[in-house]
Amino acid sequence: MSAFSSTLAALRRREGLTQAALAARLGISKSAVSMYERGNREPELTLLEKIADLFGVSVSALLGREDRALVNGDAELTGYLEELRDRPELRMLFSVTKNATKEDVEAAVRIIEALRSRNEDT
Repeated sequence: MSAFSSTLAALRRREGLTQAALAARLGISKSAVSMYERGNREPELTLLEKIADLFGVSVSALLGREDRALVNGDAELTGYLEELRDRPELRMLFSVTKNATKEDVEAAVRIIEALRSRNEDT
């Protein structure tokens, strides 16, 4: 399996799309998507660009030729942003705390730590 085929399949699943739904968005057949994901066929450049735009990635990333770009050269910050992108519940948490005071955030952290501790005990 090529880097492109595995990346395409992962992006499609991340977005909760079936092969048929992705095909419909791209204006191609489901069998074409299937062949791309199995590595039996590769799309032309114009379709690669359309796929990259659809998923919000670069063509280089889609082809597996690009390491993850670091935000401000900080791997930890980049990891946090990727988690925010991939986990709606963390976005919700961030959204309700972005205007909170430092003390409120610290209290929320203590509550979450207590909940995690309680769940680990069971």
